[in-house]
Amino acid sequence: MTGQAERPETETDEEISGAEAEAAETDGNDPGTALAAAEAKAAENWERYLRAAAETENVRKRAARDVKNAHKFALERFGKELLAVKDGLEMALAAAENASVESLLEGSEATLKLLGSTMQRFGIEQVDPEGEPFDPEWHEAISVQPSDAAEPGTVLTVVQKGYSLNGRLLRPAMVIVAED
Repeated sequence: MTGQAERPETETDEEISGAEAEAAETDGNDPGTALAAAEAKAAENWERYLRAAAETENVRKRAARDVKNAHKFALERFGKELLAVKDGLEMALAAAENASVESLLEGSEATLKLLGSTMQRFGIEQVDPEGEPFDPEWHEAISVQPSDAAEPGTVLTVVQKGYSLNGRLLRPAMVIVAED
């Protein structure tokens, strides 16, 4: 293929710069020069390929490292928040020797409230289905009792509350259900 065939038809020799015209003439007349140019272009493309392959490998390694760190430190913020709850419990135990029952009760309630707010900040919600229809997806029936006050299949008592994390069940509520 010559330089003339590569140009759009509307161009004339006057529109082509002197260097381009000279290169077009040389490419068309000297196969050795054309071969050298093709080899140089191939070498340049090979270098581009190697750089792109290396960059792709670096991105893959970086992504793998980021995923590993995400798994490793995913609970870091949650763990730090729980430390405040642990500190509260330790202070309550240390003060228990000289404290009244009322102050221990107040401290326990404050610690429970702190734990509840920490859990809520991280999307952990309590499942307390008392009075609701039994749902085997969210509740685990441990007993069935007859009841005149509740509809059959209704949760009478919650023995152990359940919990969900961002709408996904962590632990089902352990319940007693009204008999059919």
